[in-house]
Amino acid sequence: MHVDRVTLDVERFPTRDKYPFSLETLTRTPEIVFEAPLTVFVGENGTGKSTLLRALTRRCGIHIWANPDCHHVEVNPHEEELRHYLDVSWTAGPVHGSFFSSEHFRYFSERVEDCAGADPALFQYFGGKSLLAQSHGQSLMSFFDARYRIEGIYFLDEPETALLPRRQLELLRLLCEMSRAGHAQFVVATHSPILMSCPEAVIL
Repeated sequence: MHVDRVTLDVERFPTRDKYPFSLETLTRTPEIVFEAPLTVFVGENGTGKSTLLRALTRRCGIHIWANPDCHHVEVNPHEEELRHYLDVSWTAGPVHGSFFSSEHFRYFSERVEDCAGADPALFQYFGGKSLLAQSHGQSLMSFFDARYRIEGIYFLDEPETALLPRRQLELLRLLCEMSRAGHAQFVVATHSPILMSCPEAVIL
């Protein structure tokens, strides 16, 4: 594993009545211990699992491919601050990784397409085809299969929203296989019973 522990500095939270610092899940969770290469965050909507996942991603130095043209009507100044109150314990120093969310995947695919205009060899990392030229399920599995064979830490935010049950089973098999291989660590926020069923997974 690459990260074995994350500490939340709850005492330094700048506020307790503004999201995300008002989330009870965070104020009652001073520490998260990762005991397996595959950790699954579960919980009802609004409990903070996706918020924590994104903060962890950023704290680990991993870019989230969000569309910069999307704007909020009302801006919460605290929304992106949680990462500053997380302390990540690396087992052997930082590693690369990625963040997956179905809402951002289209933007990521378009950026790959732009870069491949100058270097078509990029497509070899995604099954040899443009992600935009494959079906949605195929493009996702091409991305997962290529990316997760590389050493790193990987965060997935409710990947089931973009996958039919058959594709979820494919992703489950891949996560189990890569977890056993020892080079990759996964942290997944999900509602999917399929993705929770990996024998190696620790559910929090």
